[in-house]
Amino acid sequence: MGEMIKMVVVLTVLSVISGGGLKWYEGFTKPAIENAEMQLVKGPTVLQIMEGAENNPIEQRFKIPSGETEQTIFVGKFDGQLKTIAMETQVNGFADKMGLMVAINTDDDTLKGIGVTTHKETPGLGGNAKADPSFAAQFKGKTIDQEIKVTNDGGDINAISGATITSRAVCKGTMQAIEAYKQLKPQILEQLKSLEK
Repeated sequence: MGEMIKMVVVLTVLSVISGGGLKWYEGFTKPAIENAEMQLVKGPTVLQIMEGAENNPIEQRFKIPSGETEQTIFVGKFDGQLKTIAMETQVNGFADKMGLMVAINTDDDTLKGIGVTTHKETPGLGGNAKADPSFAAQFKGKTIDQEIKVTNDGGDINAISGATITSRAVCKGTMQAIEAYKQLKPQILEQLKSLEK
């Protein structure tokens, strides 16, 4: 009986030590992983859709609680004002989930641009959602009150040839980002005001 208690105590201590070690390791590596993700995955897309920004939107970002998660907001300075933000959304594509970055001008609520961050779509077909800038250019200037759809669904976005599902996914992801922006806009504007000070 004494041996049994001793084993339970030892196992409990080992579990606590290994659990604490894993938690420490997660905390230690999380900033490095997030930084690499910003530099290699999200950053290039943010800089592309906020081309001409007077600041570095990757460095000037903040997080806002959104449901059970946090939404990262990238801020772009144009004409001396912090009036453009970008936020990422996830949507199901043809092959797997796609990451989509959507930039919105907070003054007039128009889309500044969109860009695919991550995807597993077919190269030369759905992969053109990221590779072909003429597809993404169709979204620029649209207002957040417009319904964004491909022409086959009654909208005015020309689908990528042979990749209608991917094109629809990009439209859906853009609408998701717009809905999130509408819900978070008061908090976003509050944060932008504090950054302007």
